[in-house]
Amino acid sequence: MSRKRIFFALWPDDRQRDRLRDVISPVAKLVEGQHVYRGNWHVTTVFIGEFPESRLAELQARAAQIAFEPFRLRFDRVEFWPRPKVASLVAAIVPPELQQLVDAQNTVLADFGVSVEDRAYRPHITVVRRARAFETQRLAQPAVVEWSGFALVESISQPGGAIYRPLKQ
Repeated sequence: MSRKRIFFALWPDDRQRDRLRDVISPVAKLVEGQHVYRGNWHVTTVFIGEFPESRLAELQARAAQIAFEPFRLRFDRVEFWPRPKVASLVAAIVPPELQQLVDAQNTVLADFGVSVEDRAYRPHITVVRRARAFETQRLAQPAVVEWSGFALVESISQPGGAIYRPLKQ
């Protein structure tokens, strides 16, 4: 049975990526490690993992029924996360609309028999992998991004690292 490695995410458009780049660049350039290609920047809402390709259309149909209320997400710091050794752009506050989206996605996945994480949701964008440890850096100017939809994204492993491809927005 063929499977795809997938996740739900907030997938920024070019304008949002430019805004994030302008805020991230002054801090990220100080972080040692492998900088993530900005075309891969995203905010994972729910990681799914390996999923049967034969049930993908059914998952997409169910996901399309999830109610979405637009919201703003305020990224205000870059943190080092030691276990995965990454630098992440982090939003300290989870807007209620975003938490409702994550909860709804988890409910859909539970119906498909997918195990969901049992921990508090922390919205972030990974900007550097294999990062060297550093102290949390507050951004001089927070990045405020408005979101009006979400995507189902495929993670494709390649020799240089994963690339991400939206399957459905």
